[in-house]
Amino acid sequence: MTLTRTEVRSLLDRYGIRPKRSLGQNFVVEPNTVRRIAELAGVGSGDRVVEVGPGVGALTLALLETGAEVTAVEIDDVLVEVLGEVAGDHVALRIVHADAMEVDWGVLLGDGPWTLVANLPYNVSVPLVCDLLDDVPAIVRLVVMVQLEVADRLVAGPGDDAYGLPSVKVAYHATAKKVGRVPPSVFLPRPRVDSALVDIVRRPEPTVEADPEVLFRLVRAGFGQRRKMLRGALRGLVDEAGLVAAGVDPTLRAEELDLGQWAAIAAGVAR
Repeated sequence: MTLTRTEVRSLLDRYGIRPKRSLGQNFVVEPNTVRRIAELAGVGSGDRVVEVGPGVGALTLALLETGAEVTAVEIDDVLVEVLGEVAGDHVALRIVHADAMEVDWGVLLGDGPWTLVANLPYNVSVPLVCDLLDDVPAIVRLVVMVQLEVADRLVAGPGDDAYGLPSVKVAYHATAKKVGRVPPSVFLPRPRVDSALVDIVRRPEPTVEADPEVLFRLVRAGFGQRRKMLRGALRGLVDEAGLVAAGVDPTLRAEELDLGQWAAIAAGVAR
């Protein structure tokens, strides 16, 4: 059984908790929403789930209801205490008091497969997803609730307004799609924006063959000056002749290139 709005408010009052904007804390207080997330994740008995930013434990309880084993990573020391009270001594729960942006994931998780299921703190959602895709292959799937604007960035393709470095990073490692929209009314405190659920499934191998260091140096430079044509934005990294040799029009802008075109430029630079 998960937590209602009244129960969450009571816990926050009893522990004297005021949600911290600096930590992107917005707690889910709608039981149907957390159960929906758990259902979308498709986890169950024998599955290993890692949750980042469990807060007071509403989603944690929904995940435990499925029979999955849950490792919950929480940075806030008071919320660690709350989570311990809410979940009791549940044998399938491991609570880790740590900063998800600094934790040694290899030591914490070991071998895969793991599924990350989380209402991600707003302030770290994009860098955390990108870092996990880059550095934590044990996590083979991510089902995350993020701001709608962030969801658009994670799933965007060439030509979309939201297309940028995170979009290319996700496309390099995985497939991604939005699987639901979430209104502000399910949160406490209520945010000013809608949220969305994104399902990211890691590919067995990256989508293209490219040196990732070279590839993302180019992508970062291109989107760093996205108003410029490539011949200007990538100056110092690849010349106009190199772009032409890669089959890419030097007058295009970064948001017009798909992953294959970025990889073709990277291959020429790496030679």
